[in-house]
Amino acid sequence: MSSPLRQRRRTAATREILDAAREQIGVSGPAGLSLRSVARSLEMTVQALYHYFPSRDELITTLITEAYLDLAETVEDAVAAAPGFIPAATAFRAWAIGNAPMFQLIYGTPLPHYEAPDNGRTTDASRRLASVFVRELFGPYAPEQLARADVPPLSAALRDRLDDLPPPGIGTLPAPAVALFVSVWGHLHGLVTLEAFGHTAFIGPLQAELFQGAMQSLLADVRRRIPA
Repeated sequence: MSSPLRQRRRTAATREILDAAREQIGVSGPAGLSLRSVARSLEMTVQALYHYFPSRDELITTLITEAYLDLAETVEDAVAAAPGFIPAATAFRAWAIGNAPMFQLIYGTPLPHYEAPDNGRTTDASRRLASVFVRELFGPYAPEQLARADVPPLSAALRDRLDDLPPPGIGTLPAPAVALFVSVWGHLHGLVTLEAFGHTAFIGPLQAELFQGAMQSLLADVRRRIPA
């Protein structure tokens, strides 16, 4: 068997395992993910699955990385068609609602006995997503303007911490802009999480309208806080 053929078969088998794991998350939630169940669904032994993913952590890390990258690409495509924070936020919401189990995997309750690698693939993928929102939210402003953003006073320790964040993403911003971004992200992420997990179902089909209004208010607040 030629090496390219072996590689193609390995790639196909890896994809099957990841797809089966995603299906299991869709049925049982992220906490229900089990290597044994994934292997059984593919009529593999657990030992055979270990040839592709040596541990549950490695499988979860790959799933999280793929989810972040898919989300980032969705948001990137949206702003390529219609630049701006509102289109980015709208695409983020649409992905979360359409992929609720994977959204729960990357943003929900931390999985028991799983720890993402420090500054590894998941971190790189999440920074790619953050970079899109940083650009769409703060792109029109000069660094000097962002450094004078109107936020509550930052302690010296907090300012130093925010200034030391590595790029890309929010690590490219001065400390006041990082603080402002985190506030915006908390509002955006919080509202999307409530909807994706069914906590605003009482609003029914008008949730999209509520979200759009909230994002418009957030954007207006950011513009007020950054000096001309």
